[in-house]
Amino acid sequence: MAIATPATRLKNQWLAHLALEFGRTEHGTQLTRSKRNGPLLVQKAFYPEGRDCAHIYLLHPPAGIVSGDELRVTMDIKRAAHTLLTTPGANRFYRAREDLSIGDPQQTQITTLHLESLAKCENFPQETIVYAGAEGVNTVDIHLADESIYLGWDITCLGLPSSQQPFVTGSYTQLNRLFCENKLVYHDRITISADNNLLTHPAGLAGNSVFATFIIYAPGKLANNHQSDALVESLRERVEQVQAGSKISISNLRGLLIIRYLGHHAQECKDLFIQLWLIARPICLDKTAIQPRIWHT
Repeated sequence: MAIATPATRLKNQWLAHLALEFGRTEHGTQLTRSKRNGPLLVQKAFYPEGRDCAHIYLLHPPAGIVSGDELRVTMDIKRAAHTLLTTPGANRFYRAREDLSIGDPQQTQITTLHLESLAKCENFPQETIVYAGAEGVNTVDIHLADESIYLGWDITCLGLPSSQQPFVTGSYTQLNRLFCENKLVYHDRITISADNNLLTHPAGLAGNSVFATFIIYAPGKLANNHQSDALVESLRERVEQVQAGSKISISNLRGLLIIRYLGHHAQECKDLFIQLWLIARPICLDKTAIQPRIWHT
């Protein structure tokens, strides 16, 4: 059997890195710097709600991650800048290669966000679809200052059950970490594989194929228990109104709000998260929620 050499592994890898910087200028929030390597890019910033908030669409033309790929997105949001990041379509971790002689099967995506004081970031990618047989790792690291604000979600779909392609082989790890002034305040990691039975175990996903997390951190607006509890109550009321109490849970960890979805439908999850965002955004950001146009195409 042939042994993979470093040159062979490099040939079968696609290493992509996109670094973005946003600054607050006299013309509002601007994309002040962009550097990329590989198939990751952004179009120009859009301003559907005025110059204060730049809407950015992250593009990945291959539309999926295969064995050996490593995609890195780094965003630096300077003082008082505000950006909303989304994607035009679903991300995909395709089935990993089985022939290990031609390279590492692992597929990696790493998103790192740095927010300075008073900076605001809304990170709302479309869902991530993990095909059976994938070997995926998706990491989101958020670094905040005391007065910065973050709202962001990730939505993961395991397999394609509607096409009779359930996630019965492979492995997928989702890691979310949030740091404030370099102190780790939230760490959430789950690895789903055929070996650990978490997909079907009652203490895991209990047979559900879609799981998601929506993080809200706005210390200036949710500085005390009364404010954060009032927002949680409003969010829970909305969940009950749409009869989603069996699929959505909301936790208040000392002002850090963690909203989770567990179910079978990515679009249902996204619709529910948007409804909760419509409530949370005016409170946390003093802005009415305006959905990116690309969500309607």
